[in-house]
Amino acid sequence: MSESDLLKEIKELRAEVQRLRDIEAVRRTKYKYWRCFDTADLEGMKEVLHPEVTLSVVAGVYSMVLKGRDAYLQMVKEGAHAEMISHHHGHNGEIDILSDTEALATWYLYDDLYEFRRNIRLYGTAFYRDKYLKADGRWQLWYSQFHRISEFCDPLTERPNITYHYLADHGFKHPGDAPLAPYPKDPAYRHPAGVLPPFLDAK
Repeated sequence: MSESDLLKEIKELRAEVQRLRDIEAVRRTKYKYWRCFDTADLEGMKEVLHPEVTLSVVAGVYSMVLKGRDAYLQMVKEGAHAEMISHHHGHNGEIDILSDTEALATWYLYDDLYEFRRNIRLYGTAFYRDKYLKADGRWQLWYSQFHRISEFCDPLTERPNITYHYLADHGFKHPGDAPLAPYPKDPAYRHPAGVLPPFLDAK
């Protein structure tokens, strides 16, 4: 092997190692996202969200768009509240590194929420389609689409026998005891075209 061939191979290996490191970093970013949501960790959540983050959701009982990190954090604060048990289990990450600073990923989600202030249990499956940007050596979520696959909403006629409830001590406490307003729902809302490659809603 010539010296130039050896240098070329070393350069390619370095690039592949960096790509694998970036894939793992994106994976850890999303895993931290779910952990911080289910534990109402707003400081941790702030670290994984880009300041200009957008969340686009099309589901059964809620459909909405949120723009900006402050709006996102407010949603997490009020959503993962003290009278809720929140469970987001994400896996099967398909991660593509597009450049030194951009990545796309698809994640499969199972979520199961006991919402005692709305007297419902909401659970189902979904795909997240995310775009990440890297700045100052850190990957952050810049754009996220939520595509429902299945959704169930059952009335809670009685409170289950809870032996431990983390959010009861660490989640935001909504004032009063009246039921919370329904989740935001815009029946006409659809994911905007052109931001991410076509997915389920385009078929």
